[in-house]
Amino acid sequence: MPGKGGTVEVRLPDPGDALTGVEMFAGLEPEVRQRVIAAAVPRTYRKGQLLFVENDPGESLIVLKRGAVAVFRTAPTGERAVLSVVRPPDVLGEVSLLDASTRSASAEAIEDCSALALSRPAFMELVHSNPRILDAVMRSLGALIRRLTEQNADHVFLDLPGRVAKTLVRLAGESQAPMITIELNQSQLAEMAGGSRQSVNQAIGSFASRGWLRTEGRRIVVTDVSALRRRAGMADR
Repeated sequence: MPGKGGTVEVRLPDPGDALTGVEMFAGLEPEVRQRVIAAAVPRTYRKGQLLFVENDPGESLIVLKRGAVAVFRTAPTGERAVLSVVRPPDVLGEVSLLDASTRSASAEAIEDCSALALSRPAFMELVHSNPRILDAVMRSLGALIRRLTEQNADHVFLDLPGRVAKTLVRLAGESQAPMITIELNQSQLAEMAGGSRQSVNQAIGSFASRGWLRTEGRRIVVTDVSALRRRAGMADR
């Protein structure tokens, strides 16, 4: 309503809190969410920094607020296989948090990141006092299993260029922009697609010659997501 001097008071929308958008905590009451935030420890990670390594103690759940993290396994030969790329507002580290075992994979920041770390005791207390959170945990684990199953199928049914195309589509996410910039070098892309850097470079070159993308240093600019989806055998939208 009008105030003094003819001004109009405008109520700004609620900006939310540090857990806004995080599905695992979406069903909690506001006061419970505030207790979770108070118990969590803010953390920052520079690009290239490891958040944790395979067989580290699974001491905390990490809620990613900004940036991107690659989750990967390392072979005895030193080769890496990227299992997934986590972006806000997703979480990581929930598997070892639930079974109190060591980390089953490593995680590296592929962009500068900010996050919240919730200790296992604090998380388990939250679960016991708010059983509804188990629904979100089960959905998270179900999505993980489905993703790993799909990756196994991709290695059986897709050739390498198809896997590269599918990886790029996943990294592009839900964006509808005509050009999508992916901050990922070709070595990292090779780790995600499960091929040698040379073979992945050849696939990228082939896609570039068709006008589906272009490379800009350590970036890949996707210009035709629909074409990549078709090459990967995915239904177009």
